[in-house]
Amino acid sequence: MKARIKTYLSLTKKEWNGIVVFIILIALVLAAPYVYQISSKDNIINFNEFDKAVALLNQGKKASLANSYTSNGNRPANTTLFSFNPNNLPETEWYKLGLSEGQVKVIKNYEAKGGRFYSKADVKKIYSISLDDYARLEPYINLPASYQKAAPGEIIEINSADSARLTRIRGIGPAFAMRIIRYRERLGGFYSKEQLKEVFGIDDTKYNEIKNGIAVNNKTISKVNVNNVTFNQLRRYPYLSFKQMNAILEYHNEHGDYESIDDMKNIAILDDGILRKIGPYLVFK
Repeated sequence: MKARIKTYLSLTKKEWNGIVVFIILIALVLAAPYVYQISSKDNIINFNEFDKAVALLNQGKKASLANSYTSNGNRPANTTLFSFNPNNLPETEWYKLGLSEGQVKVIKNYEAKGGRFYSKADVKKIYSISLDDYARLEPYINLPASYQKAAPGEIIEINSADSARLTRIRGIGPAFAMRIIRYRERLGGFYSKEQLKEVFGIDDTKYNEIKNGIAVNNKTISKVNVNNVTFNQLRRYPYLSFKQMNAILEYHNEHGDYESIDDMKNIAILDDGILRKIGPYLVFK
């Protein structure tokens, strides 16, 4: 039994050599970290040099931002100041004046929504324009008279005014001016300035704001002869319904020509309020 166990556990010379090599390899692996620590030295970081490098980098970035123009909104390097009208000024011209892409975008959005510059101070109100920018540009802002608001006491006649002149009324911008013109064309002109309250967006507050700066020449309004008027001609008036238009035409067909507005009082669906509104636009001969 002992002989059999001895034979089983015995090793050949080749096997012994392999075990020795394996043990040596294990020892080398275990010793390697200690040998590396002994043979190498830690590098000491010089934080003073690091801080200097960061400072130089930041200075370079600031210089780049100040002296170059990019799509990120930095100011152009070479600016040219010249007399300009800020209304509808092309983007390239704003860039020449030293504004960034972001600033110009805000201005163009303002204009796209109907905004206009009526005074130099209106440029200052653009939130993207800094006080320094405004101080630099203000001497060169040149607004033609057509863009400026009416002087105190100046009266604008609303039946003859074009859109540019209407915007000179204090409280009226391009959007209101276009609405006034469209409504004026539909009516054939205003016979009373209070009709402006019928324009969309002009409530009592807005009307009270503008009424002292306007006048109406009701001699210029366009009128129609009610005795030969057509349905399509009546349609332009916002005061009449289809039934009322038909009633006017049918009554004329049955009873002949109207002599005056009083004859139209015989039409049951026309009350005094409607007749007062349409009367200034009608002639009877």
